Amino acid sequence: MARMNETEVDAKPGAPVNPPQIPSYYQRHIFFCLNERTGEEECCFRHRAQKGFDRCKLQIKAAGLSGPGKVRVNKAGCLDRCAAGPVAVVYPEAIWYTYVDNHDIDEIVESHLKNGKVVERLLIPASLGR
Repeated sequence: MARMNETEVDAKPGAPVNPPQIPSYYQRHIFFCLNERTGEEECCFRHRAQKGFDRCKLQIKAAGLSGPGKVRVNKAGCLDRCAAGPVAVVYPEAIWYTYVDNHDIDEIVESHLKNGKVVERLLIPASLGR
């Protein structure tokens, strides 16, 4: 069997992956679904997701939390959790949030993105998908 180098991962299908410990470029990365669907299907766009994204970006910059080693705020296409919309997901923790107003966004920024504490009242149940 060939020997792996330090950046390779030995993963069997369905097995948990334990990647090597490589420093992340960002401490946390939040993605906002901004997908817009045609017709009557639910989508985050119809729940004013752009406003949540804009607010988060503004708050992160105002708090001095943006940039390498800190927080990145990104737009995303469909994250397939439409029934809970609008949605955002924070990595590396893979914490899924819903939000309705600026207060919710401010709480996610202050509690989770700044201090690492999950905002439990805004969590999306694991069973809620599209």
